[in-house]
Amino acid sequence: DNGECVKREAVAHLRSLLGLSERRACRIAGADRKMVRYQAQRAPDTELRGRLRELANERRRFGYRRLFVLARAARASGSGSTGSIGSTAKKA
Repeated sequence: DNGECVKREAVAHLRSLLGLSERRACRIAGADRKMVRYQAQRAPDTELRGRLRELANERRRFGYRRLFVLARAARASGSGSTGSIGSTAKKA
């Protein structure tokens, strides 16, 4: 969220500029300490995400579940082209 990012930056600024403790900087900025310390643990599925975006642009009426089935079927068949995906879409 954008508000959380702003608060995180405010806490970092207060700590570096004024030398405040994390606890005090969080209280001033109105940020939760857990939120400031949190680091996302996102899996590196950038290739899959990119492929799902491509499929979503090609087939706008498909939902995310159907797009995932298409992407998985294309990966299993070893082809990245949309030609083989069209035949699997009718089965799904």
